[in-house]
Amino acid sequence: MEKLSVIAIIFFTLKQLWPVWLSLWLLVAASFAYRRRLGLYGQLFDSGVGIAGVVLIAFWFFTALFADIISTFDPLQQFVALKHAPPGAIETSSGVPFLFGGDKLARDVFSRMIHGSRIVLIVAPLATALAFAVGIALGLPAGYLGGRIDRFFSFLANLILAFPLILLFYLLVSPGILDTPIPYVMAAVLFCFPITLLLAMVYAGFRGRPVLCAGLIGGILVAGAWLFATFVFDSDPLGVMRVSPSTLNIFVAVAFASSPSVFRIVRGLTMDIKTREYVAAAQTRGESPWYTMLWEILPNARGPLIVDACLRIGYTTIFLGALGYFGLGMPPESPDWGTAIKDASRLLRVAVHPVIPPAVALMSFVLGLNLLADSLREQSLRD
Repeated sequence: MEKLSVIAIIFFTLKQLWPVWLSLWLLVAASFAYRRRLGLYGQLFDSGVGIAGVVLIAFWFFTALFADIISTFDPLQQFVALKHAPPGAIETSSGVPFLFGGDKLARDVFSRMIHGSRIVLIVAPLATALAFAVGIALGLPAGYLGGRIDRFFSFLANLILAFPLILLFYLLVSPGILDTPIPYVMAAVLFCFPITLLLAMVYAGFRGRPVLCAGLIGGILVAGAWLFATFVFDSDPLGVMRVSPSTLNIFVAVAFASSPSVFRIVRGLTMDIKTREYVAAAQTRGESPWYTMLWEILPNARGPLIVDACLRIGYTTIFLGALGYFGLGMPPESPDWGTAIKDASRLLRVAVHPVIPPAVALMSFVLGLNLLADSLREQSLRD
């Protein structure tokens, strides 16, 4: 079997990633040039840790963005002659190499790793954002109003947190759940929180400007209707997105399991910030509780929340990988990193190379998030 040398593999891999290198260069150059005008993001470029975190995350972001250009083959395409092919093996009909070799089903490991980044970078951040929407929507009134509302929401959060996390994930993403309406019902309930939160924010902040307020509320309602049609009723009116039941189940499970931790963080921050003078000033002006919570307390809690969001996206990525490793993640043909690691780890005695690229990809992405969180924490302590 004809194959490339190690140096040739490195050269062709770097060459194949040219859109990523170009985008990274433009991003870093622009960030350095205007870092004094970019606020918190610009301050990240004052430390090596922040630069490393931004570069690692941006690398995988641009990789996911240009996955169709970078990948050399379709991630699901099979070439029987290249089953367990070593790195650099050349596909004879096209003359294009399997840069990282072939897996047990004769698929290109490099292309699957590239397309796997797209799945991870969509599911993990969006699931984390949904968890934050739920945690913020419940944590703000619990910390600000206190009393029975605080006790009730805290009881629900503690009830969910009482379950071991792996066991909770197993119960939520077990195959039997897919045959029930539970994932769709949970999605419907969870999606109500970000929609309600945005509506309350717009109404509380712009009710004095009725035209703008009505326009923003209309846009939120349209976006919310699209979310429900796409994710809850599985009928995207635009025809641009199709979410499989297993993907929806994982998305909902991650958001549901993460939201109690976010709730406790938001509740604690709210209880601390509500004693500040600017909150008392808003109360003296006669502002509504929702205005005070969403426009006075929440913006001043953004520092710790941004740091926690970076860490939580990393945790979510690891959980997605763990679920994929245990066969509870995406569909079996999915190129996501967890599923790729699971498939390759079962045949380590036959071939080691298929497991290394997705494992390194998962590790580097989570490392970038941790470095970014560390840098953001340092900046918040300085401020």
